Amino acid sequence: QVQLVESGGGLVQAGGSLRLSCAASKLITNINSMGWYRQAPGKQRDLVASISSSGSTNYADSVKGRFTIFRDNAKNTMYLQMNSLKPEDTAVYYCRARRVLGATTYEYWGQGTQVTVSS
Repeated sequence: QVQLVESGGGLVQAGGSLRLSCAASKLITNINSMGWYRQAPGKQRDLVASISSSGSTNYADSVKGRFTIFRDNAKNTMYLQMNSLKPEDTAVYYCRARRVLGATTYEYWGQGTQVTVSS
C-alpha cells in the first residue's frame, strides 16, 4: 500500500505560478511511474504529466512548456511546477503512483488539491 498526500494548491491569478507536491509513504524508487492528473467540474480526469522511475517525462499538449514534473527520491516526493497559469488550468489535481509487482499492477491516488486560476 502506498499513501499519497498532495499539497500546494490554491488560488492564483492568471500568469502566476504554483508548485504542487505529492509525498509518498514508501520509497518512490520502488514505484514504476508517478503522475499528475486533473479534473475540472463536469469533465473527466485527464493526465497532465507523468514521470517514470528512470526520469522519462510525458506532458499533455496543453501544458507543454509551462509545467514541469520532477521527483526528489531522497524526499520520496514528486512535484509539479506550474508556470504561466491560465484560467483553464483550474481543476482538482490528483497525484497517482503505479507499481508493478510481477504480473500485477497496483495504482494509488492521492486525495486531490484544488487549483484555481482567476482571470
